[in-house]
Amino acid sequence: MTTPGPAAAPAPAVLRVMTAADLNAVLGLELELFGEESWSRPMLEGELAQVPGSRHYLVAEQDGQVVGYAGLLAAGTQADVVTIAVTGRRQGQGTGAALLAALLAEARRRGCTEVFLEVRVDNLRAQGLYRSRGFEQVGIRRGYYQPSGADALVMRRSLAAEPAGRAGDAAGDAGTGAEATERGAR
Repeated sequence: MTTPGPAAAPAPAVLRVMTAADLNAVLGLELELFGEESWSRPMLEGELAQVPGSRHYLVAEQDGQVVGYAGLLAAGTQADVVTIAVTGRRQGQGTGAALLAALLAEARRRGCTEVFLEVRVDNLRAQGLYRSRGFEQVGIRRGYYQPSGADALVMRRSLAAEPAGRAGDAAGDAGTGAEATERGAR
């Protein structure tokens, strides 16, 4: 009788630019992860309409299915992470960290010198990921998330003094196990 070996690690998610064809899958993840605070189709369509001008949106895909997504708003020298979300079955596998690294690389490519984000005060897992990537708390927004009324920490990371070849710590992000399921302003 043979004993089964250790379970194979899941294939890494592949990141690509989000398209309108991804909206149904992203809306499904919105409901799964954010419930009554989910973005609507018109909100997501509005965000995608601003790509590539001031927005950059990605999806993480595994075995042909969208398992995560993220968005960035970049204007002048400032960028804002507007959303990062990873399905529950992929959390802890580096997908959120990879999405964050890609957003930071895009902010750098666009000439941004600082990146901001909001994170729920009770989302310690996401806060841990952000802190491990150089974000620091700079403020708090009371009642930021609606309709729940949850508070948000405002976090900031400087990109100004980083070497040009440092692409959002991408090499170190993929295997951390930390995940973010969070969003900021819409």
